Amino acid sequence: MDLSPTLSRFVLHWGEMGTRWGVNRTVAQIHALLYISGRPMHAEEIADTLNVARSNVSHSIRELQGWKLVKLVHLSDDRRDHFETSTHVWELLRAIVHERQRREITPTIEVLRELLADPAIGNESADARRRLRETLELLETLTAWSDEMLKLDTETLTKVLKLGARIKKLLGREVGASRGKKSELTA
Repeated sequence: MDLSPTLSRFVLHWGEMGTRWGVNRTVAQIHALLYISGRPMHAEEIADTLNVARSNVSHSIRELQGWKLVKLVHLSDDRRDHFETSTHVWELLRAIVHERQRREITPTIEVLRELLADPAIGNESADARRRLRETLELLETLTAWSDEMLKLDTETLTKVLKLGARIKKLLGREVGASRGKKSELTA
């Protein structure tokens, strides 16, 4: 497949961004190619399009499957394995957030819970114990919030995210109003 300069630039940029997100460049480029092409592709076509080794494609596809971002499909007119990804960006976001939580956040929450439950935590300073509790609370809160947000249908989730700045203004007014009342009470 020959990529236009525009699509080639997108795939290359996605590869660059992948490295910043801790993902191998080729893995990110393959995902970008499958996403932007919007159709199943076999490994040889992916390798030829991206000018990478076939073995690199195989390894990268396995990693993308582990992230649940790419799935194997079979075409009736071709015996080779083909691979595709969702073309729905919100579905991809949900998969990435879910996997990041499973791989990174959940193990951290488990370690923090273990540390805080260990009697040896009493030997640590009150500040260190407080920081560990606050970190656990933050991660649990973020996880619960993101779980709830990702359960929303795409239309509702989009609306909630677009409300961001307006919610901040609303909360800012409430916080400012309650500060004013508190000041009046303490005066």
